[in-house]
Amino acid sequence: MQTIIPQSGSSDDSAGAKIASDAIVPHMKILVIEDDLEAAAYMTKAFREAGIVADHASDGESGLFMGTENSYDVMVIDRMLPRRDGLSVISELRKRGVNAPVLILSALGQVDDRVTGLRAGGDDYLPKPYAFSELLARVEVLGRRKGTPEQDMAYRVGDLELDRLSHEVKRAGKEILLQPREFRLLEYLMKNAGQVVTRTMLLENVWDYHFDPQTNVIDVHVSRLRSKIEKDFDKPLLKTIRGAGYMIKDEG
Repeated sequence: MQTIIPQSGSSDDSAGAKIASDAIVPHMKILVIEDDLEAAAYMTKAFREAGIVADHASDGESGLFMGTENSYDVMVIDRMLPRRDGLSVISELRKRGVNAPVLILSALGQVDDRVTGLRAGGDDYLPKPYAFSELLARVEVLGRRKGTPEQDMAYRVGDLELDRLSHEVKRAGKEILLQPREFRLLEYLMKNAGQVVTRTMLLENVWDYHFDPQTNVIDVHVSRLRSKIEKDFDKPLLKTIRGAGYMIKDEG
């Protein structure tokens, strides 16, 4: 396993954590599943200095138990773990109805590796080595909640319905189960139904990124969402606008 160390050019990563702590969601609680004890000790100490409650599990089975039995705002899960690998942990958590956002850590950083991680149910993917300040920022993004309620509590496009209060999605009366990130993606698309939604808009409003992470995370989630809301239905609703972005629209 690869020990986490601040990247060169970051003179004091722990100082960066303290600076960033002002933006951290109050009372955030996270679970770190990491078998490298040195890396885990560094991470949990830095998280706590940033005002985050951080629990630690050193293997996949223990992490699965803690993630199922406790409530966390975010989980940080190493991909290669003893007893049960990280992707298996994520898949099983999702099957058990645990929807806390997951950030995957891995020394495997190729595009195919990231796609596999996202398809397993991860919400973000950070290759090793990395600076703690970036990890902290990504955890903050995953844990952030929108502060101001919007007026519309439900959206409808054709026979597709989304209820923001109950977090239910139905098409033609049939319930569709979505992961939290997929729900936010669909919610934003339906809020802007009939309009082109650019990749930048999605990064800022669905992922809370104000920079391009240089991954195909949007493509992966859009593809997964499209398969769920259009499978077994005759009429497509979610369109890719080449060179521009995406649009959800009922053609009538």
